[in-house]
Amino acid sequence: MQNLDGAHIAIIGLGYVGLPLAVEFGKQFPTIGFDINQSRIDALEKGHDSTLELNSDELKEATQLNYTANQEGLKQANIYIVTVPTPIDQHCKPDLTPLASASRLIGQVISSNDIVIFESTVYPGCTEEFCIPIIEEVSGLHYNQDFYAGYSPERINPGDKEHRVANIIKVTSGSTEQISDLVDELYRRIVIAGTHQASSIRVAEAAKVIENTQRDVNIALINELAILFNKLDIDTEDVLAAAGSKWNFLPFRPGLVGGHCISVDPYYLTHKAQEIGYHPEVILSGRRINDSMGRYVADSVIKLMTQKKIHVVNSKILIMGFTFKENCPDIRNTRVIDIVSELLKYNAVIDIYDPWADAAEMKQAYDVNVIDPQADQYDAIIIAVGHSQIKAMGAEAIKALGKKDFILYDVKHLLPKSEVDGRL
Repeated sequence: MQNLDGAHIAIIGLGYVGLPLAVEFGKQFPTIGFDINQSRIDALEKGHDSTLELNSDELKEATQLNYTANQEGLKQANIYIVTVPTPIDQHCKPDLTPLASASRLIGQVISSNDIVIFESTVYPGCTEEFCIPIIEEVSGLHYNQDFYAGYSPERINPGDKEHRVANIIKVTSGSTEQISDLVDELYRRIVIAGTHQASSIRVAEAAKVIENTQRDVNIALINELAILFNKLDIDTEDVLAAAGSKWNFLPFRPGLVGGHCISVDPYYLTHKAQEIGYHPEVILSGRRINDSMGRYVADSVIKLMTQKKIHVVNSKILIMGFTFKENCPDIRNTRVIDIVSELLKYNAVIDIYDPWADAAEMKQAYDVNVIDPQADQYDAIIIAVGHSQIKAMGAEAIKALGKKDFILYDVKHLLPKSEVDGRL
């Protein structure tokens, strides 16, 4: 493509990243939203987004957007944007299966002079070393001769209604100077906050993967400090409030680090580092600390129960909140499950209350049930996620769910410290 005249865009993957992007492009360009999940397509055609990122009125604004699960419908496109998940496997290694599938799909439908832009989080070099060769093999076309590529990392924050596609600065890049300019111009059509044109695809890939790695390491530091301060019988929140009075103190808070970004992206960077023979100590150390916090919370609750002479075996424990973050239905890689798993080792009976999570999805993914808690039922209550509905209950209503003697542990610091037995 020489310019954006006649641009026809296809978005591959309609999750938290792909759908908002498809809607923005669908306001200005003919756009195809593709997903392999037919039920997802059916719901979107009826104006319902199960991720709750967009409401029906917002979906209607994309007047040039059509949805499909049929790859034949993709052949009319000339710009393909890949927004599939990039998870990790059970060994914390990058799982590039969705990316490989998307690349093979594009290889079957791409034509000469088309552009492929990847938004999925990857390690530096992945686009050109892993994805492009698959497209070349399937299509028979040659990179930077017959087709071109770009990388523009997603910056979607699930559940955030303030920071959206249009008002977050977008990093862009392309496989040639001309394509880089064209990709940048494409995103400037929908991103009013502006763009940052990176010098290469590898630079853009690296920029994305360190955004969340930086947050992960900083949260790990605060989590380690929280463990230390608890051993010293010092309230962590009081310490952070005092330190936060300095103008350049970074306002990170302790907590469970889950989801599909902060807890996953660092492993893509460490994978590449180890591939070239470098062992990244700080990054992996931070990951170990953050991955251990669910167990630390469970151990803290068990200790408090024991001190209060509440038997842990066969105790009834309520966990309030299960999604990976507040006010969001996404349960992927939630670290609340680590608390559940640890408590089950003591034969505790676990109930989960979450007004945002889908009960069927939770049952299928984690084999846990969502309930509406009743009063005077629990030996321990753990506030694990700061949903607005949980916060609105207040201390009195939450404490009413406990038995006469029970433990209330607040991971998210939703309640005053005087109202809880322990907090992170």
